[in-house]
Amino acid sequence: MASEGETASGTRLTAREAERLLAAVERQLLDEREPLQFEQAAQLIELSAEHTPALVALAHRVRLAYCGPDVELESLLNAKSGGCSEDCAFCSQAARHRSPIDTYAFLDVQQVTEAARSAEAEGASHFCIVVAVRGPGPRLMDQVLEAVASIQQATRLKVSCSLGLLTREQAQTLVDAGVEMYNHNLEACRSFFPRICTTHSFDDRVETCRLAKEVGMELCCGGILGLGETPRQRVELAFDLRALDPDEIPINFLNPRPNTPLADRPLLAPLDALRGLAVFRLVFPGKLLRYAGGREVVLRDLQAMGLLAGANGLIVGNYLTTLGRPAAEDRQMLVDLEMPVARVAVSSQRSAISHQPSANSRQPSALSLRLTGVSDEPAADGASTV
Repeated sequence: MASEGETASGTRLTAREAERLLAAVERQLLDEREPLQFEQAAQLIELSAEHTPALVALAHRVRLAYCGPDVELESLLNAKSGGCSEDCAFCSQAARHRSPIDTYAFLDVQQVTEAARSAEAEGASHFCIVVAVRGPGPRLMDQVLEAVASIQQATRLKVSCSLGLLTREQAQTLVDAGVEMYNHNLEACRSFFPRICTTHSFDDRVETCRLAKEVGMELCCGGILGLGETPRQRVELAFDLRALDPDEIPINFLNPRPNTPLADRPLLAPLDALRGLAVFRLVFPGKLLRYAGGREVVLRDLQAMGLLAGANGLIVGNYLTTLGRPAAEDRQMLVDLEMPVARVAVSSQRSAISHQPSANSRQPSALSLRLTGVSDEPAADGASTV
């Protein structure tokens, strides 16, 4: 198996070969509108630093041609923290890892609704209720449904949920309640998945993704880069995802958390992160590619480059157990890049729901801002936002 940063053969393309590949892919995607092939993506993701700017520029041209310049904003709420029975190696909420995070039961409806109002005030069009569990039991499902109804009454946000593995009945219950999107990441490709989780299978995740789509919800499904996988396995993840045809693809970067099995993993190199983003855009030319957890620590000064490498969505504010940067800084980054914020119209599914904004909805409370990020600790896992 190739190590990170080298090709399967141990050599990179020559300069002329790289230029020819980039030119061929540009014609294929922009002129012929033909999909990227696996081996093309595998070569692109291992281009040298010399050719990375050209790859990034191509991804940006493809994003503009297929999706336009708008960037969509979403906010998350970790509605219950810690105590998860699963053993995902990246996750600080797994009970067996005993990571130093805040733990609490499902928040009350007023707290969840206030966090949603704050997200709307910050410019988000989507709000996701996240609970780290294997799957929702009856009591948790009732709590989630009550929170969804309250958010729908108080805001115009598109409501998503991330509640682990679902049965068909549970998926149908969510869509009947007006949940428009289900968030459920594959996290890693099929060949690497057994190294990050043993308490459920890759196929378990795939089945939940399929159920969500079959009952009529949109699907948000992506993964984490930097878990220890090879560049080729990042491409495998992209093609595993393409088989599911998700509506949104969140791209997270591992930000290792103390006491987890991946605590000692080095951060992904910034150019590896940019190449990963760019290749995902080329694999998914017309999809919403959401720039998510870990971008602040992995990209550092190159963070704006991610939006020039194909990303057209942002998780704003904080993540699940990790503090993000202030939403105002992300909005300024979009202003500097001359990228408008997308405004999503209220769906027909929500048209009958009255909108009753809070009298102080433009002034998020300190409580609601903290709820969006959950933890005050400056270093947390931040790997998977959903």
